[in-house]
Amino acid sequence: MAASSLLERFKAVRNGTLRRSEPLTIEDQLVQPMADASPTKWHLAHSSWFFEAIVLGAPDPQFNFLFNSYYEALGPRVERAKRGMMSRPSLDRVLAYRTEVDVRMAQAIEAGTADVALTELGLHHEQQHQELMLTDLKYVLGTQPLRPAYRADLQPPARVHSAPTGWRSFEGGVIEIGATTTGFSFDNERPRHRVFVDPFQLAMRPLANRDVQEFIAAGGYRDAKHWLSDGWAAVHAEQWTAPLYWRDGEHYTLGGVRAIDPDEIACHLSFYEADAIARWRGARLPTEAEWELAATGRDPLVGNYADDDQLHPGSGADENMFGDVWEWTRSSYAPYPGFRELAGAVGEYNGKFMSGQQVLRGGSCLSPRGHVRASYRNFFPPNARWQMTGVRLAMDHGGDR
Repeated sequence: MAASSLLERFKAVRNGTLRRSEPLTIEDQLVQPMADASPTKWHLAHSSWFFEAIVLGAPDPQFNFLFNSYYEALGPRVERAKRGMMSRPSLDRVLAYRTEVDVRMAQAIEAGTADVALTELGLHHEQQHQELMLTDLKYVLGTQPLRPAYRADLQPPARVHSAPTGWRSFEGGVIEIGATTTGFSFDNERPRHRVFVDPFQLAMRPLANRDVQEFIAAGGYRDAKHWLSDGWAAVHAEQWTAPLYWRDGEHYTLGGVRAIDPDEIACHLSFYEADAIARWRGARLPTEAEWELAATGRDPLVGNYADDDQLHPGSGADENMFGDVWEWTRSSYAPYPGFRELAGAVGEYNGKFMSGQQVLRGGSCLSPRGHVRASYRNFFPPNARWQMTGVRLAMDHGGDR
């Protein structure tokens, strides 16, 4: 990639992060209501630290301690749950730090001394944090007593009545999944390899709020027969009775509190809830190989992404596989055959999390357009609900619907 093109892309991604923080007060950017939801200030600093530490290779010792996330090779760090306790450095200092790193990165890119592959990794890392900023912020604001809007100017998606979803049939067989050698991919998407897939059916779009409302009305959150053992324990321990942010026929969105639209794609469901609703419907979740087979050949640029400025799922279009919600799969997050971690600190980026997590596919309405692809593997613990996660059903071929 030419230095001018890389620098242009670098500036665009970095400015995109700042735009996401512009509607916030200083106080909004300091809060951490749970360990998983980092403060916006921390995201602004950490994404800059990544370029300074990983690409430039010369991190400020103090900032390296404050804003390293989980890289053991780069030294000790502030505990994740305590990121919201750091009133210093101030937000102004963090923004100045971003500017300093931007200047140094621009100089390195123009001089040809910035490693292109690591710079590209840093840009995709920052795009991940752009989405995390919004999901974390939604938890910050949506769990407050006043449930204030992130942006009151956000308009609800156009109301479109969604007819019962159709199904697509796939013959299966020996297929290839994983990233090709063309374009960027994370190490956990490689190597491309062959897998065998039995014939199956896949719903044309994810489940809607109406489907979740029917599950609730049927007593789904009160009936153990639908749930995995750990899921049923989570229902009781967390007192789940509906998806996160639902209350009295309304739910919190980044545009504020709105009535629940039955036709919108359902979101903020854990893997346990997704699996339980699928079982109740007489179906199951797809494997990640099934999902990738269905998505291969479809344009990942087509979908409801953060760039569309709704920041909330719509009603979905038949056979669209990207955007709106990350879709849970039944596949545990594990290395592909022949997986090799990258050398150095970046080897910790994905590989060490390959335990106790489930794979999600497809991107969401909070993902930047151009960031996801058919082979992209997201992953979260099965009880996670604060992410923009939903459900697409699958069935064995010829199964009852």
